[in-house]
Amino acid sequence: MDFADALAGLPGVTVLSADADKAGHLMDFRQRYRGEALAVVLPSSTEAVAACIRLCAAHGVRIFPQGGNTSLCGGSVPPAAGDQAIVLNLSRMNAVLAIDATDNAITVQAGCILQDVQEAAAGVGRLFPLSLGAEGSCQIGGNIATNAGGTGVLRYGNMRDLVLGLEVVLPSGEIWNGLQALRKNNTGYDLKGLFIGSEGTLGIITAATLKLFPRPRHCLTAMLAIGAIGTAVAVARDIQVAFAGDVTALELLSGGQYAMVLQHIAGAQDPLATAGDWYVLIELSAQADEAVLAERLSDVLAAGLADGTIRDAAIATSERQRQAMWHLRHHAAEANRRAGMGLTHDVAVPLARIPDFVERAGNLVTSLHSQASPLVIAHLGDGNLHYIAMFARENWAQVVDGPALVATIAEAIHDLAVELGGTFSAEHGIGRLRLNEMRRYKSPVELALMRGIKALVDPLDLMNPGRVLPGFRQ
Repeated sequence: MDFADALAGLPGVTVLSADADKAGHLMDFRQRYRGEALAVVLPSSTEAVAACIRLCAAHGVRIFPQGGNTSLCGGSVPPAAGDQAIVLNLSRMNAVLAIDATDNAITVQAGCILQDVQEAAAGVGRLFPLSLGAEGSCQIGGNIATNAGGTGVLRYGNMRDLVLGLEVVLPSGEIWNGLQALRKNNTGYDLKGLFIGSEGTLGIITAATLKLFPRPRHCLTAMLAIGAIGTAVAVARDIQVAFAGDVTALELLSGGQYAMVLQHIAGAQDPLATAGDWYVLIELSAQADEAVLAERLSDVLAAGLADGTIRDAAIATSERQRQAMWHLRHHAAEANRRAGMGLTHDVAVPLARIPDFVERAGNLVTSLHSQASPLVIAHLGDGNLHYIAMFARENWAQVVDGPALVATIAEAIHDLAVELGGTFSAEHGIGRLRLNEMRRYKSPVELALMRGIKALVDPLDLMNPGRVLPGFRQ
């Protein structure tokens, strides 16, 4: 029996083989990456995933895992040469398997939409704190596979910090069930940590047990207009000191990025009367009395307004106003997509080096191309900057050396981040976009260790080949 017939005969598996049915899975949501595959496979159970992997291994067919297809690094789309490849999409595996408010844990299948997990937690009076712009479409398996960050990292950590246990189908087709809700389990190697952030190159995450937290009684959100990046960093530092333990998010938008959102996003409204060169979005969440928290924040902001540190400030007084402020932050990437072509760099540097990075990166970008406009979207509390070289659509079309320019700008930005003690990838991952950076910045020892692990777990290189790890049988 040939591969296609055997695949179609697997129980618990839906196979899409017509071009029209496959199309949405062969291109990323930003329409920058396109690929081909023999089929798109949608299993309904862990056992079906295992059967599919065993079949692929027997026929030498490569497997490209896919969740919500929201990768920014081309990690969720197969390559152009897909004659011996399938896309394995987990969207049918979307059940909440268990939730325990006593243990503060929830177990879900990998295809669960992040927003659905948040709502399930809220239904038992708990919080699942991972939050990002794609939360209405990204899936938990992809969040784990890429070690997603988002806006709550400052208080709750990355996805790695939110995972208690995993269920994974290995390249051999064996199932490892590590679904435990334990906070302490000191019994050898941390196997779950091996798969978090591996981007599907070591196995398919099929389910996860995740940490929940008590829901804060009160949440307070404010938008600030600030004149200089150094001042923004100082204000963020002071807020963290003044509200130790209560700061959930400190987000940063450059003035140009803020204006881009107001111009291109329907319903976007500026809560401030005075413009800034930089904008800081603050969110506090606490069990303390709301009036006391609001009064404390008002006093801190009033002092900043009085001494000129802060140009303007607005505190949300309703959930509608709070959502309107977050609307500005969450729709920044969409605004850029509508405005033109943005070359996004997902770097992180130490907090004290942010002003230096922003100044030098701006000079670099404009020197490399006069039509490039630097924009910044940042998780200010953890030093993660999405540094964007923005081109108007008509200007980008005139750039003949587009690929060369993209590479030149990326290398300059990444060299600067690493020089300042930072990294070229803070939360977006590697995918196929940043393989050259892995070669350029990772040490030979690190790469050798990674290749050794890959060779041990996936010796046939069937799992998401050509992603994350350069030079492994590509």
